[in-house]
Amino acid sequence: MTELPTAAAWRADQAAADTGWTQRLSAEEAEGFDAALRHARTADKPWLAMAPQDFPLPAASRAALQRAAATTQGRWGMCLLKGLPVDRWNEHEARLACWGIGLHMGVARTQNRASDFIADVRNEGGSYKGTNGRGYNTNAGLDFHCDSADVVALLCRRAAKRGGESKVVSSMAVVEELGRRRPDLLAVLLGPWFHSYQGAQHPDAPPYYMCPLVGSAQGHFAMRTNRKNVMAAQRDFPEVPRLTQQQVEVLDLLDVLMQDPALCFSMWLEPGDLQLLNNYLTLHSRTDFEDHDEPDLKRHLFRLWLALPQSQPLPPDWAEYFGDVRAGAVRGGLYGSGMTREFLDFEQRQAAAMEMPCRARPLVRPVSVAA
Repeated sequence: MTELPTAAAWRADQAAADTGWTQRLSAEEAEGFDAALRHARTADKPWLAMAPQDFPLPAASRAALQRAAATTQGRWGMCLLKGLPVDRWNEHEARLACWGIGLHMGVARTQNRASDFIADVRNEGGSYKGTNGRGYNTNAGLDFHCDSADVVALLCRRAAKRGGESKVVSSMAVVEELGRRRPDLLAVLLGPWFHSYQGAQHPDAPPYYMCPLVGSAQGHFAMRTNRKNVMAAQRDFPEVPRLTQQQVEVLDLLDVLMQDPALCFSMWLEPGDLQLLNNYLTLHSRTDFEDHDEPDLKRHLFRLWLALPQSQPLPPDWAEYFGDVRAGAVRGGLYGSGMTREFLDFEQRQAAAMEMPCRARPLVRPVSVAA
């Protein structure tokens, strides 16, 4: 296996000064996505029957995606790829293009209880802070969190009238700063920490899981935190161990650090931008937003969760949530009650196409007992 790059902590001023995490498509590369979309539209195959060759990107466009994916695994843990020609595409075409891009990067993961494998990020009147609420279908500002896959990809089709600013922070930098301020709390990050699935699990699965906030595997740092899900587990499941005073102090300090202007970097996503974030090396949020009145001008992004062949190994005690902790393996996602045989078959075919190890999963999960 090719040696994996080593990530490094970064602060907001460094991300602003060194834009090595930003890449812009050339005219030739952008045209390749347009041509692949025309082919895919003509073929009109069911999405879960598609393979990379059904969205046939030329070599230059494939290389641009490979560079972007590699950038998410290095120092920054993120990449902003600019210049996709969304202004030429209607909503259906942009969604199909996003799916086609994912076919050349990795294996898509399901994202919610309905087992959707691509999500529309727009205000559909959802409630973020309510029980089992999710942020992607609201216009609310979001807490810092990470998603349940190696990389989250967001393709921007329309920006908001006001707000919707994307915020990203280096999780390594957050932990380093926590260690400077409260070295006594570093060990607390190692857990155990219990998180609610927020109702997105399969009905046969436990409604919560255990995963430490920080760990490492073969020298690769990883962090996973979402205070909203930790507190939901405390609220909804009396059998979950109660948070200790030190764990509460960790959550409080993380809230401060993730919003610290010295650490938190802000960016605006413009139409045609593809934002890629490594969920082990970065944490992200967004500000609230106000939409345009015209329906087709409202803020709209497409979201993919992807397992990448370039991904790092994960800590062994993250296996309960991610399923597979091997480097480059198909892992993550939310199994959901809407899981289908079609998706599981797609998963195996796409893993083979990407040369990624993938453990076969049953259509119906066996009943298990929470730790």
